Amino acid sequence: MRLLILGTGWMAEEHARQFSRIEGVELVGAVDLDRARVDKFSDSYSIPNRFESLEDALAWDKFDAVANVTPDRIHHPTTMMLIAAGKPVLCEKPLAENYQRASEMADAAEQAGIINMVNLTYRNVAPLQRARAMVLAGEIGTVRHVEASYLQSWLVSKFWGDWRTDPKWLWRLSRGHGSNGVLGDVGIHILDFASYGAALDIDHVFCRLRSFDKAPGNRIGEYELDANDSFTMALDFSNGAFGVVHASRWATGHLNELRLRIYGDKGGIEVVHNLTDSELKACMGEDIENAKWQVLDAGTVPTNYQRFVDAVRNRVQAEPSFRHAAELQKVLDLAVVSDEKRAELRTHAETH
Repeated sequence: MRLLILGTGWMAEEHARQFSRIEGVELVGAVDLDRARVDKFSDSYSIPNRFESLEDALAWDKFDAVANVTPDRIHHPTTMMLIAAGKPVLCEKPLAENYQRASEMADAAEQAGIINMVNLTYRNVAPLQRARAMVLAGEIGTVRHVEASYLQSWLVSKFWGDWRTDPKWLWRLSRGHGSNGVLGDVGIHILDFASYGAALDIDHVFCRLRSFDKAPGNRIGEYELDANDSFTMALDFSNGAFGVVHASRWATGHLNELRLRIYGDKGGIEVVHNLTDSELKACMGEDIENAKWQVLDAGTVPTNYQRFVDAVRNRVQAEPSFRHAAELQKVLDLAVVSDEKRAELRTHAETH
């Protein structure tokens, strides 16, 4: 499979590394508006063909599929061009800046019969995949309560660098620079982690967003620090289960940790994933009486990159699809409105 990488920023490096490890995948081209950047990237991964526009790459046309690793706002126009050209696309998250555009992308891909996936990277976590399989197999009974968190500490720790002086962090704190805060940055990840792991759709959302003062006048240079730092959500799931999901950049002691707890009427499951490892625990059967948790072996699972390659080769759609990412984007959009109105909102229209 001949792959084109669209966008050559830091996340594109991960795509190049991952796809290079897959047998039969050839990195044949790269696209970036910045000639120096695309040349440096292409030299690093021995990519022979370099382009400064997607139009030029499409005119060349000697590629089979595309990894779209452009900035968020560029996902929609570039992916629509690729779909029109009949090219399968693995797009970075979020699929688009809002539900309307994400839905347009999903509609177009489905109507054209094009293989489409979104790189929700935590699908690569084996404990999450086994947790979902256990839920679907009925091992913990009917899910009643779901708790999920995405915790980061870069506002209080310099492990990733000092956000006060580094534009790559400062822009994430500024709505004027295109950020929707922690909700826009990791919200789609933790919503997917929770709903996919629990094997449930989200029916209602009530959200609170909060930005805290971080500098004099809450501004550093050109950056107004007004994007949300933390959010909490109360969710109703499709089977009537209740959920609590939250995320924060103020979580001292947690560099980058996702946690999911799923409680059913016959048992419970916990998944923890951080920079160093992943773990799956369960409390079921006789262990329920004394609240004893057992660590389970989750095995290994193929990455999104491998599953995208398999989907293109076999011409069989795989998850997470554009449609799935669009539905998560709808929840994120409604979360913002919910905070503004202080109201619970339904994710799907009532039918009569």
